[in-house]
Amino acid sequence: MVNGLTLRRSPEGDLPVVVQVGGEAALFSRPELKVERVSYPVMTPSAAVGVLESIFWKPEMRYQIVAIEVLKPVKQFTVRRNETSDVAPLSEAIKGIRRVDTAAHRDQRNAVCLRDVAYRIHAHIGLAAHADKPVAAYRDQLRRRVRKGACFQRPYLGTREFSADFGWPDDTPRADVNEEIGIMLHSIHRDGRPGQPRMEWFAARVVAGVLYVPEHGMELALPVEGVVT
Repeated sequence: MVNGLTLRRSPEGDLPVVVQVGGEAALFSRPELKVERVSYPVMTPSAAVGVLESIFWKPEMRYQIVAIEVLKPVKQFTVRRNETSDVAPLSEAIKGIRRVDTAAHRDQRNAVCLRDVAYRIHAHIGLAAHADKPVAAYRDQLRRRVRKGACFQRPYLGTREFSADFGWPDDTPRADVNEEIGIMLHSIHRDGRPGQPRMEWFAARVVAGVLYVPEHGMELALPVEGVVT
């Protein structure tokens, strides 16, 4: 039990590592809403993985989110954002083959975002078969980087314009948030066919300020526009 939470242990019997993050705003977009950007009321596991990988990542490791504590009440605001409908592939952008005319392909969309957010992320570190160090070594490296405030790139909360602060967890109490959220992305696996990653989902529910993430989700494909089955 950690801070009153009963958390899933790793196969080695270890408790999860903990990182506290926060920021002035966040946008964790719901995938079923394509035109307007509407945020989930809490951080998603995939966004939590992105924050942790920005702090510390190696090819031989991956993060498995166990739980996310909500430390501040859910507050929303609406903003109109400029987005581009034309994105150059990374390979072409690096070579300078094609430039994107953002003015000609600009779309304005309303977004329902979160204001003044803070979370505690609990996660296990899983190792690939080619890892040459024990899992404890990677946990220690993550903890050292969190204590020093070191990161590979500035973490962000759902979208790059909403940067995140991170640090060692403190005793901030959880917010009184209880909500049935619905279907949420659990994880993305890129071991399938090229360009077609496998996605797992789960029924998300926040109880007493805690979003518990199951070890495995249910594999589902997002519906294709215009296709009825």
